[in-house]
Formats: sequence, C-alpha cells, structure tokens
Amino acid sequence: MSATTTYPNYSPGLEGVIGGITNISEIVSETSTLIYRGYDVHELASKGSFEETAYLLLYGALPNRAQLDEFVTTLKNEREVPTEVYTALKQLPKDCHPMDIAKVGFAVYAPFDPDYAAPATDQDANRRKAVRILAKASTIVGNGHRIRNGHEPLKPKAEHTIAQNFLYLMSGNEPDAKTAHVLDSSLTLYAEHGYNASTFACRVTVATLSDIYSGIVTGIGTLKGPLHGGANEEAMKMIQEIGSVDRAEAWIRDALATKKKIMGFGHREYKKRDPRAIYLTKVAKELCVEKGQTQWSEIADILENVMETEKGIYPNVDFPAAYAYYVLGIPIDLYTPIFVIARVSGWSAHVLEQLANNRLIRPACIYEGPKSATWVPVDER
Repeated sequence: MSATTTYPNYSPGLEGVIGGITNISEIVSETSTLIYRGYDVHELASKGSFEETAYLLLYGALPNRAQLDEFVTTLKNEREVPTEVYTALKQLPKDCHPMDIAKVGFAVYAPFDPDYAAPATDQDANRRKAVRILAKASTIVGNGHRIRNGHEPLKPKAEHTIAQNFLYLMSGNEPDAKTAHVLDSSLTLYAEHGYNASTFACRVTVATLSDIYSGIVTGIGTLKGPLHGGANEEAMKMIQEIGSVDRAEAWIRDALATKKKIMGFGHREYKKRDPRAIYLTKVAKELCVEKGQTQWSEIADILENVMETEKGIYPNVDFPAAYAYYVLGIPIDLYTPIFVIARVSGWSAHVLEQLANNRLIRPACIYEGPKSATWVPVDER
C-alpha cells in the first residue's frame, strides 16, 4: 500500500502542499508563465538588466533612473570583500567544490558586515545586508575560482556590472558586449522561482530568527544538490558526450529507447515550456553564431526537435544555459555557482518577506517506528 493511500494528508516531497503566501513571483504552469512582482520574466530579461531585476525583487518595484543609478553605485562600492575572506579561501583544498567555496566565502564575510550585530527582525539592516550579499556574490565566486587555480584575486572594476564583474574576475579578460548580455540575461532568468528547495530552506532558516547570512549559506548548500542545482552542468556534459551534429539524432533516440536520463528537459512546475528557456535559447543560439561554435546549437536543435516530437517535452532553462555558458568559456563546475550569483537576489527577497510576517516553520511528520520497545540493560543486550 502506498504512503499516500495509508496517509491521505501526506504528500511526499511536499508536492502540492501550500507552504506560504508570497508577493515575489508566480509560476503559472498551464500557460508556462513566470512573473516577478507582476512582470513577465521574458520582458525583464530582454529589455532590462539584472540590476533592475534585483532591485525589483528587493524593493518591490522597478527603479526609476535616479534609483537605479544610486543602487548601481552602492553595488559597485560594496563589491570588494575583506582580505580575511580570501585568506580563508586559500586554506581550502584546490579540488574544493566551487559551491563550498561560495558557502565558506559568505560564512566568513558575515561577521564583517557592518550590520552584523543588528537583530534578525531589523528589516532596514536586512535590506542593507541583502544589497551587500548581491554585490559580493560575483566577487566571491569569480575570485574563488581564481584562488582554487593558484591565482591571486583581482580587484573588481567600478565600471562593471555584476555580469561583467564575474566574467572579468573569472578570466582576467574584459568581456565583450554580447558575452556580458548573455550572462546578464541568464542571471535575470535564474534570479527567482517561487518556493523551490533552496528558497524554502532559506526561509526555514531565517524563520528561526537566524540571520540572513545563515539563510544564504543554507540556500547555497541546498542548491549544491544535483536534484536542484547542477542540471545545467549535466546538460553540457551530455552535449559534450554527443560531440557532433551527425551523432545527435541517433544518440537521443537511443537514450529514449533505453530510458536514459536526458538532462535539461522538462520541469516539475511547467506542463509545457519553461518560459525562462525561450529567451535564453534565442540569445544562446545567437551567441553560437557570433562565436563560430554553431555545432552546440545545432546539436541542441536536434535534441529539442526529437524530444518535442516523440515525448512532447521541452527544454528547461538549464539546457540553453549549458551551451551558452560553455561558449562563453565558463568552466562547467562554475555553472551552479553562477546560479548562486543570480539567486541571492531571490533568496534575499524571500528572507525579507518571511521576516515581515514571521512564523516558525515546523511541519508535522508521521511516525512509523516501534511503539513499545522494552528497555534492556546494556550488559544484557
């Protein structure tokens, strides 16, 4: 007998269970729509910047020119991290997972935050912390990558956007406009996605009145798991395994016949298309043409066509992100940390929302263990 038959009020994985009320984003599965505070994510990615989207998530409305300029200036002034953070990162093993580097970076920085001693309920301090977290994420990930490869961290440049800052620190080279736009768009598309596992974990943490940095570290730790983050990494490994356009159709048909896991397709929240994938697919394919690496987008086209025709399944945002990031020259194990750079904006928005009307999150559970065990002295067991 299944658990749902035995316990009609139990939903494995909390699927379908309402965990709270939010004003931050809405997923409409039937129409494949995702909105951030009323704005279609496709419009935000194609017409705006990640900084504008982050402001929208943190402050509840899109900024006007003066507000955006002030916000961008604050981000640039907060982008650097203390040398103590880099000292800590240099102590980590060189084969340390980049997600663990991000966790350590934020955990070490937390006590250096000027608002460190503020109560968890101080929403003004929380918002200032959130802006610092957003500003420093690309620096921690970018310079963390440099450190693990034996290089000294670089100083962020004031003129860079968040996307440009990461690309510059990661590679040591100035990114061109197309490269920066593709990454910037992906950050907007990855910024927020309702009560996903990492966001919910973050809310659970701060609901205890722990601090926002503890929530962010919780979010990173949750996102590290391959059932949540990492799908874009696995999707690129799959595309690399296929290797060439002439192998793509046979590979995907064999994978379907043998029920092999096909990464980057389908999503639990969408019945049809992932709206985030629509714009990112467009810019990813344009990027492949511009960079002269169309084999990746051509392989992607074949996989998409077969999956749609044979299974009625469409790519999710991780599929175009995979080959877009690869063409940008980003190491595959940095794909999920890029997710962190984006998602700290959504996590922080949820922290602020949770603490504005807080209640400790403490679900019930069903006990199936022994009911009447008899104590036996240790020497008689």
